Amino acid sequence: MLGRDRIQYKTPQQVLAMRRAGLVVGRTLQLLREAAEPGMTTSDLDALAEKNIRAEGATPSFLGYHGFPATVCLSVNDEVVHGIPGPRVLEPGDVVSIDCGAIVDGWHGDAALTVVLAPADPADLELAKVTEDCMWKGIAALAAGERLHAVGAAVEGHVEAVTASTGTAYGIVEEYVGHGIGTEMHQDPQVPNYRVRDKGVRVREGLVVAVEPMLTRGSEQTRVLDDDWTVITGDGSRAAHFEHTVAVSDDGLWVLTALDGGRRRLEELGVPVAARD
Repeated sequence: MLGRDRIQYKTPQQVLAMRRAGLVVGRTLQLLREAAEPGMTTSDLDALAEKNIRAEGATPSFLGYHGFPATVCLSVNDEVVHGIPGPRVLEPGDVVSIDCGAIVDGWHGDAALTVVLAPADPADLELAKVTEDCMWKGIAALAAGERLHAVGAAVEGHVEAVTASTGTAYGIVEEYVGHGIGTEMHQDPQVPNYRVRDKGVRVREGLVVAVEPMLTRGSEQTRVLDDDWTVITGDGSRAAHFEHTVAVSDDGLWVLTALDGGRRRLEELGVPVAARD
């Protein structure tokens, strides 16, 4: 059902359907997180993802989307997002961001994570941790039931707090933002990962969005490679990307792509959890 703001608000039954897609995504990402190691190629991980998604009776969201040639996006080191899997061999210490989507009965799930291969640079581990924490801070902001752009304010606020306490600065990528999701992978509304003047739509029951901050160890500037997909940092710094699909209800939040529904992290943040499984 479309609200007056042209957002596709979901019924409780539709959210349940999206949870099925979300679980496929969550389990696939868990599989890839455990499988990723030096010596593998990015296409090895892509093949593993497609096999798992199809074995669960789902369809990859990304394969063929606007011509994208693979099941998952695999972005390594200075690649921020939309990296195309291929013959690249993963090396010790690589920072590997994996973005995955799946469709079940016409409904999409979308999530991403970053893994740092051993032996890891502590600065890369911290980059990944801060990015993941930013995602959860942004998700938690949805629980207030106020305005959508509180998500970006929470993300940027956490980055500022980390910088103030540690002296380490991070770039927040602005060209690529979160989004609504449902019967299409990308829907209104857009969900910025940074502060904006406009407050955004009011957060209410039935809103389902993907929250996905991307941080770098340097500048926030990016550019796209000649393949017209792979986004890299403008200064060659390493990047991290985390994402979850989140449903809002009057009872709280349900992180549809988290295997526990987001319960552990949301409870740590004092946010009501509306998971139904």
